Formats: sequence, C-alpha cells, structure tokens
Amino acid sequence: MLVAVWLALAACFFAALLVLQVPPLKASPGALSLDLAGIFQDLIRYGKTKAACGQRPVQLQIFDVPKRWFYHFYIVSVIWNGFLLLLFMQCMLFSQSFPSWVQDLLDILDGGKEDRNIHHSENGATFLSAFLVCLLVWVNSCRRLKECLHISIYSGGVIHFVHYCFGHFYYVLVGLTVLCQVPAKSREGTAPSLTVCWFHVLGLVMFCWASVHQHRCHVILANLRKDKSGKVSSLDHSIPFGDWFELVSSPHYFAEFLIYTSMAVTFGFYNLTWWLVVVYVFFNQAVSAVLCHEYYLNKFKHYPKFRKAYIPFIF
Repeated sequence: MLVAVWLALAACFFAALLVLQVPPLKASPGALSLDLAGIFQDLIRYGKTKAACGQRPVQLQIFDVPKRWFYHFYIVSVIWNGFLLLLFMQCMLFSQSFPSWVQDLLDILDGGKEDRNIHHSENGATFLSAFLVCLLVWVNSCRRLKECLHISIYSGGVIHFVHYCFGHFYYVLVGLTVLCQVPAKSREGTAPSLTVCWFHVLGLVMFCWASVHQHRCHVILANLRKDKSGKVSSLDHSIPFGDWFELVSSPHYFAEFLIYTSMAVTFGFYNLTWWLVVVYVFFNQAVSAVLCHEYYLNKFKHYPKFRKAYIPFIF
C-alpha cells in the first residue's frame, strides 16, 4: 500500500507540473474563475503565487487559511515523529516491542508480516538506517518549526484548506513509512546489534550540508523584509541574492529535495519505498518552484535571466 500511495502522489504532482507547461496555464493567469482550470490553479498555488492571480471569486476564498499556519505542520511532525523516535529508542535500549496498534497499522501499510519478512533483512545496518532517518525527519521538523516561528516573516499570504490538511497527513505518513522499513523481529522487540556503514556517514553529511543551505536561504528571504536595525520594515516581495539564490529562484525547495535524498542515501541507496518518497518530494517542490519562478519573472523586469527555477543550470 505504501508503494501505491507514494507512487500515486508522485504521479499527481508530475501531472500538475506537466499541466503548468500548457501555454494558457504557464502564463500569469490573471483573475481566477470557477472553471476547472481556475480551481486547479487555486489549489496548487499559495502565498505570493496565489496573490499574483489577482481577484479571486468569493467561493474560492472561503477555503483560505493563513500561510503562516505552516508551523502547524511541524508541530504535528515534531510530536508524531518524536513519538516514533521514542519507540525506536525503547526498542534499542530496552528491547521493547512497538505497541500492538502500531504494528497492526504497519501491517496494513506494508502488506503484513509475511511480506515484510521477504522485503526486510534482519541486520543491524537496516535497523540503524531506519532509526537515523527517523531522527533526521524529527530534527528537520524541529529546525523548520523554529524557522517558522522565529525567522520567517509572513505577509497576508494564504494556502488552500486542502493543502493545509494534506500537510498534516504528509508528515504522519512519512513517519509511518520510516517505521515500515524496520525489520520484522525488531518491531517485536528484538533489536539487532547496530552496524555502522559508509552510507550512514555520507547520508548524515549530505543532510547537514543541505539543511545549512536551506536555513541560509530562509534567513535571506526573511532579511529582505527587515531594515538595517533588524526590524520588519516591509512585507513586500523583493529579489533575493546570495547563497544558492545566485543559481535558482527557489533554492530552499531544491534543498528540501536534497534533504530527502540524503535520507535515501542513509537507507543505503536500495530502499525503493523511500526513493518513491524522494520522487514525490521532487515533483511537489518542482511545482512550487515553477510557480515562484513565474512570479519573479512577471513581477521584476530586471530579474536575473540566468537563474533557473529549481535545479541549478538545468531546470
């Protein structure tokens, strides 16, 4: 089921990315209508890219919630994935099995005990990979929560209520996806001796590298709205410069993709389920990056022409 879910999500955002390349939708859409194209645009856009649509029908505005509520996603993730991390630690330190309701839920998601015995080998490297990825998901959520509350400066931007609900679902599903990679005996309280491999080190280094750059990009965006004394002076959007902004319009989205790729590396490159998560993140962030790039090009006549939308030198 997990493979099907992540494949479907990736396919949906890939389709959305393709639709955005259709000339009538690629250009600035102007005022949205209540037709299918207008509803689609209203659903995938948020913040400044939604505001760029101009006047929106009242029927669409009733689904708006503040973009600053992004921090709710990370509160849910910190609590939920922190709980899952605690389960890992209890298993490692005290040989405690996962709660029965958690095991039943995982059985539904990954096909039951027989299937997971086939797909997961019982070794210390696999268990350590799952533990480290759970830890990285939690650490990333803690950092993003802190940035949302203490660094980012939000204007009056909004997001769609469906987008808001999906954000909560996503972070719960990510944690469950990590737990589904835990070997069967380990879920039942028999933790293997941990084995550190080279890909664990490489994944951690890559995670730290991408996280540092994403943090820098969020700081750069926040500083655009501050004066020299550090006080908020404007909520308008300006052209960002510095760090990876010299290469792409949305380096924080590119960094998000690299962060999840680092987790795939931590799994040892071979975990198909997590690579589908990475593919989903790639297309999800690509949609947002394309819309942001379109916004900058339409708003600023002298916007740097050499910048790509998402992937440096490529896209």
